[in-house]
Amino acid sequence: MARHGSEQTGLEVRLRGVVCRHGRLEAVHGVDLDVAAGERVALTGTNGSGKTTLLRAVLGLHRRVDGQILVGGRGSRTAAEWAWRRRACAWIPQRPAAGRFPLLAGELLASSGAPAEAAEAAGRLGVGMMADRPLSSLSGGQLQRMHLARAVGCVAAGAGVLLADEPTAALDFAGQEEAAEVLTTLPVTLLVVTHDRAMAARCDRTWEMAAGRLREVS
Repeated sequence: MARHGSEQTGLEVRLRGVVCRHGRLEAVHGVDLDVAAGERVALTGTNGSGKTTLLRAVLGLHRRVDGQILVGGRGSRTAAEWAWRRRACAWIPQRPAAGRFPLLAGELLASSGAPAEAAEAAGRLGVGMMADRPLSSLSGGQLQRMHLARAVGCVAAGAGVLLADEPTAALDFAGQEEAAEVLTTLPVTLLVVTHDRAMAARCDRTWEMAAGRLREVS
């Protein structure tokens, strides 16, 4: 269930008959899902089951999509609506890459739209002192913490939905606990792909994807 009370924020996410294709292959088949504003939902399932594709479709990174995806009641039929969707949804990618250019960690944080809040989050996550380092010099866990801090900044800048793809995968047990605490206490609607049972247990509902189809398990 969604969190109730004066602190509940976030945007509703609604999917109706969503189909996503990779070439001729249907990676996601007719998915229906309602996520209430402020709710935390975990997506589990084996690799290749369509979880990441579905998350990317909500964000707008996967464009070969049929059906309807609404965020905050708004579609994505026009360029302006797509631009709004990208601002409304914060994103933590799976196995975040350092990129092809020598981007500094501080520049990644600044791209959130709320650099002070992102830098503060980086400090809490133990990577604040690395802001002047190139992303390519960070370990997998450090890079994942930087993207988590950036997502905190995006929420501070007004994002109402956080889409996170395996956000704890590169972290040790203590780091996983810390990241899960940050993610599930942000004032935002959370849709998280995870194999981490502790992460899923912190969510309000858990859904499983198998061969592109979705079913609720808890």
